Formats: sequence, C-alpha cells, structure tokens
Amino acid sequence: MTVRRSPAELAKLFDDMDGRLRAAADDRSALAALVDVAVARVGGAEYAGVTVGNKGGPFKTVAATAELVDRCDQIQYDLRSGPCVDAATEHQVFNAADLRSDPRWPEFGRRCVDETGIVSMLSMRLFIESDSDVIAGLNMYSRQPAAFDDESEAVAHLLTSHGAVAVSKVSAETKSRNLERALQNSRDIGCAMGVLMATHKITRDQAFNLLCMASQHLHRKLADIATEVADTGALPTGQIGNTHVRSIGNRR
Repeated sequence: MTVRRSPAELAKLFDDMDGRLRAAADDRSALAALVDVAVARVGGAEYAGVTVGNKGGPFKTVAATAELVDRCDQIQYDLRSGPCVDAATEHQVFNAADLRSDPRWPEFGRRCVDETGIVSMLSMRLFIESDSDVIAGLNMYSRQPAAFDDESEAVAHLLTSHGAVAVSKVSAETKSRNLERALQNSRDIGCAMGVLMATHKITRDQAFNLLCMASQHLHRKLADIATEVADTGALPTGQIGNTHVRSIGNRR
C-alpha cells in the first residue's frame, strides 16, 4: 500500500535528508550518501546511482549502491539509450514501469532485464548550474514492475538539489586537479627546455623537438621526460644518442 505524505511530512523528510548529506566528509562521500538516501527514502527503490557525462561525450557512473547498477548503466552508455541517458540529456523525468515491454527502449529493456534482473527504473536530471557542459542524473532501480509512483517521484525530486550541488563540486574539483596538473607539466617542460638549451646551445624549438624525440623513442609521456630532464639535467639514458643532439645543434 502506498503511503501518502503530507506537505509537512515531506518538509521534515527534506530536513532529515539534508542533515545526512551535509554530514558527509567530502563531496564524493556526499554522492555515496545521496544514493544511500535514495534507496532508504524513495518508495520502490532497491538500488540507486548517479550518472555524469559531458555534452556529446561519454557517461560514467560516479556513485552506486551495488555493482548491478554499474552493469545496468553500462548497457545504456553503450547504446546511448535508456532512462538514465535520456533523463540526463532531455531534461525530463523517466519512469519506466516495466522494461520488458516499454516501447521507448526495446533493446536496452531486453538486455537489462536479462543481464541484471532490473524491471523498473526512475531517472531524473540533476541541473548543474555552475557548469553547463556537465550533464548528470539520479537513477533508481527495482526488480519489481511499477515500483515507482507519484510520491516516489516527489521524494526523488527533493534529492536532486543536493545531488546537483555534490556533482557540481566534484566536477569543479576534477577540473581544478586537471588544471593544476597541466600547469605543473607546462612548468616542467619549460624548465627542461631551458636545461637543454643551456647544455647543448640549441634553440627553444630544437630543445622541444629533443624532448618529443625522447618521448617517442622511449614510449613515455612528454611530461615525464621533461620532469626527468628538469630533475637530472640530462636527457634519459639511451633515448636518441648524442649524435642526434649534435646534429640538431649543428642545424642552429
């Protein structure tokens, strides 16, 4: 029997969820708490997960209550079709009552039921206001048909605001790490070029070419070669030989 909550009960539920999510130690644990709360509070939900992607890019599951969620999601990512993909890209709520017969996703529905036992899903968009390139969704799963009703959707909507904030912070954290790594790589490459220019009396372009040759010869990343040169003052042993250095220097 479906339990109908009054507006006051929904408000209290929102406060309870808010307290639990705010208690998470960091943004990634907040995502884990989000899917746990979804299973505990959204009627019909046996499992939950969060999907994140970029417009035109790949999707990934960044939080899940069970490995089964990852398997179900991966089928959708491979097909680029399914409730979680469509909810994230089409700004809609998708309540799939029975994937065995839902005409919207015939191939996904067949594979999902056969491979995971999931029969119904509820998926909705997380709106990431701070980054228009990031798209995300909150997804709930059940092995039972017609597991999610109107109240399930109402409670899930309460969770989406928290989920959007957590995903936004994780996205910003990832971008910050990538930018920091790129800046460090740039500094190391510049330093390594300076070392080679001073040591071998070659131009900036020739120094960069030496680093590229070493990277290709040793099948190592350019940034790793540059770091070694910056630390040791020399190109890695056995990379291209002194004759190449001299030939580049002679072309100056």
